[in-house]
Amino acid sequence: MLDEVWQDLAASSQAVIDKQGVAYTDQEGDLVTSIVNGKDCVFTCYDDIEIDGKTVHNCCLCALERARRAANPQFSILNSPFVKPISCALYPIRVKQFSNGLVGLNYNRWTICEGARKKGRELKIPVYRFLREPLIRRFGEEWYKELCNVAASLS
Repeated sequence: MLDEVWQDLAASSQAVIDKQGVAYTDQEGDLVTSIVNGKDCVFTCYDDIEIDGKTVHNCCLCALERARRAANPQFSILNSPFVKPISCALYPIRVKQFSNGLVGLNYNRWTICEGARKKGRELKIPVYRFLREPLIRRFGEEWYKELCNVAASLS
């Protein structure tokens, strides 16, 4: 799918991909997406999006996900079963599966996400609302409704 979005990637992303590929093995032995200048995933692009009826300008997006969602027939990705991996879609929330079957959700406060946190505070959009679709995809509509109810009762 890289060919489908190549033209949408920044020149710096293209250079990293040419040099080391779209992913590498980190010090913990996990395969992780390559990062550009210590900040952006190589698939990062910026665009305006709508969230809760508000336009968020210059939002950091995944070029693969944007292509999948676009109503642009030039992308053959639209005809593929591709869905961005849930671990990417949920970020900065990380899911931990415990041996007893329980699932833990942890917020990963990484410095490269500071711009998103700042924008969320400005627009008063909490992480769980921004991540509505991937949370529903992973845990279901009823779970998400309960999350919203709990959040409302805490505010």
